[in-house]
Amino acid sequence: MTTTSPSTTEPLSWTKSLLWLAFAVACFHAAYTSIHYPAVGLLIFGYAFGLVKLTDQPNVRRAFYFGLATGFLCYAPQLFFFWRIFSVASVVLWLVLAFWVGLFAALVCGATRRWGKVKSAWLIPIIWTGLEYFRSELYFLKFSWMNIGYAFPFPLLGMYGVGFILLAIAAAYFVGRWITVTIWIFTIIFIAAMFLPDLASSKRKLPKPVTFVGIQMEFPPENIIPKILTQALAKNTNAEIFVLSEYTLDGGVPDSLKNWCREHSRYVIIGGKDFVTNDIYYNTAFVIGTNGGIVFQQAKSVPIQFFHDGLPAPKQAVWNSPWGKIGICICYDLSYTRVTDELVRQGAQLLIVPTMDVEFWGKHQHELHSRVAPVRAAEYGIPIFRVASSGISQAVTGGGEVVAQTSVGGYGEIFSAQLSLPRQGFIPLDRYLAPICTGITGIVAMVLMLLSWKEGRRKICVPSV
Repeated sequence: MTTTSPSTTEPLSWTKSLLWLAFAVACFHAAYTSIHYPAVGLLIFGYAFGLVKLTDQPNVRRAFYFGLATGFLCYAPQLFFFWRIFSVASVVLWLVLAFWVGLFAALVCGATRRWGKVKSAWLIPIIWTGLEYFRSELYFLKFSWMNIGYAFPFPLLGMYGVGFILLAIAAAYFVGRWITVTIWIFTIIFIAAMFLPDLASSKRKLPKPVTFVGIQMEFPPENIIPKILTQALAKNTNAEIFVLSEYTLDGGVPDSLKNWCREHSRYVIIGGKDFVTNDIYYNTAFVIGTNGGIVFQQAKSVPIQFFHDGLPAPKQAVWNSPWGKIGICICYDLSYTRVTDELVRQGAQLLIVPTMDVEFWGKHQHELHSRVAPVRAAEYGIPIFRVASSGISQAVTGGGEVVAQTSVGGYGEIFSAQLSLPRQGFIPLDRYLAPICTGITGIVAMVLMLLSWKEGRRKICVPSV
């Protein structure tokens, strides 16, 4: 797939390539490490720009390796907690994630070497978004963390839309098209202007808030759960719904919990197992009603790969609660937009997310996971109440603001928040854009491979002189 560049500029030397690699990696870590300083997330643009610069290599193979190295140096340190879980196999998982960055660099380099910078610049945001959507949502090892949108969220565009815009701006700078940059910026402002009136009106019409209480416990003994609930109720006498984490129970709902709900006239949402056979089950969130019966339950839609995490949910539905429609997704389900989008399409006005974040996985894992809920809440314009086993549990408003949270660890820690259910949520624009980009990216990859194959065939057929 090595071709002669129609561009008049020389590709990057080894020295400049290494400098741009270091720049991109440094910007990525600065943007992702500074969770307590959101403005520093703007440095993710430096990562996007450095990555686009790195695609300017003399051949596709070198571009792939520079992209692979960039991805590995970005992802491996941030996801070092994989080592605690998977040991040596974590290196393979880091390389799998880095592969998509390498593939991005290779495809952009191939297009640039063949069609020139200016023509190929339009493909850069499309290829990036297409690959990010595929690796995050569509194949077996899907994993959406480390996406640009988690470092620098923009509510109206969605997490994939943010990546599209940043890569589009980086591509425009790449070819020196300042006018194009200006067009993109005004496009963002125009889109925001169309949606902001609707957002403002939805905030004015918020109904009376509901009080939620979360209790953070990791694999607690079953007999202490009613006691902890009683303590939580004593501190929050007006609370209507109590939430505990994923896998709080090692089976179904015991009579002691049903009796507690009946005695105190409260709702409890708790994670457990809905067994099909003795060892096959659905990882399930149960909703226990004020009469002590199970009024709703939702299984996990995407069980975690390589874990004994139950069967995938056969269907998704929303709970028609007394306060409105509430969607329930479990742990990493919140990371997959195809899961949460479906709940919003069904009219979910709030999401409750029982989560298992084992304390052993470390503080940084908890901090990375805590980036997801504010982004989702802002994307859909609906609140999220997320209760983890060992932190960081969060109550997030429909604007993406965290109004209550727990500490890492914090066994038995109780937190509460009043959250209003808006009239309805909305699907961000990128949910329509990203699948289209994935399709176009596949076509571009096939065209480049076909052209490369034809060139190889011609070279074989031409007799040597």
